[in-house]
Amino acid sequence: MRKLHVLLKRQELDPARLGGKVVIVLDVLFATSTIVHAFGEGIRAIWPARDEGDARRIAGSLESPLLAGEYLARALPGFGPATPLALATTGLDGATLVYATTNGTVALGEVAAAAHVYVGALLNGRALVAHVAAHHPDASVLVLCAGSVDRFNLEDFYGAGHIASHFEAIGGYALSDAAIAALLLYRGCPADTALAASRVGRLMRQYDHQPEVDCAARLDCLDVVPRLQDGCLQLVAA
Repeated sequence: MRKLHVLLKRQELDPARLGGKVVIVLDVLFATSTIVHAFGEGIRAIWPARDEGDARRIAGSLESPLLAGEYLARALPGFGPATPLALATTGLDGATLVYATTNGTVALGEVAAAAHVYVGALLNGRALVAHVAAHHPDASVLVLCAGSVDRFNLEDFYGAGHIASHFEAIGGYALSDAAIAALLLYRGCPADTALAASRVGRLMRQYDHQPEVDCAARLDCLDVVPRLQDGCLQLVAA
């Protein structure tokens, strides 16, 4: 039977065990929510970068890309904002973006060798899981929570529960204990409550950025499925 497993942070990843697996990366506040939202706003392609220097290197090989990102929650000089609503105001339709974050884009780089890599969020869970089940019917799935600088993140684990709920509804997946724990959290708590209670959610509220958290807490509102291929994220289903 196909397996569904959840890793609590990217530091738990064993690259040697990625062969043949589908990997879904989650960084709910905010990298993967921002990526999914940007595709919903009409962006053409996103190049995830490990850091500022990597982002500038990638940008140098592209024609007129946008740059956006953060490091340790601080804006990178000359880069656009890293959160969904703020980034959307910069004009994304048809654009190419190079995007660097502390955790989420780093996690994407660390799983690039997997057979299939997708970006997940609360925003696109249903569409993403339906695509994975239809296009990789025999593959086991690893949901990777990016975490935060080697720390567990509540919002990513909640997002893993959201993803697990859709796989459970489809059936035919054996859930690991970590996947079951995430599912139980998801079933026991509304999304807005979980994200608001998280460390990042509390910080965002402190700095009057609650609308960004509210945006990331929306469930299954976007039918977009970003896939990583050859270092670039592009939309594969809409």
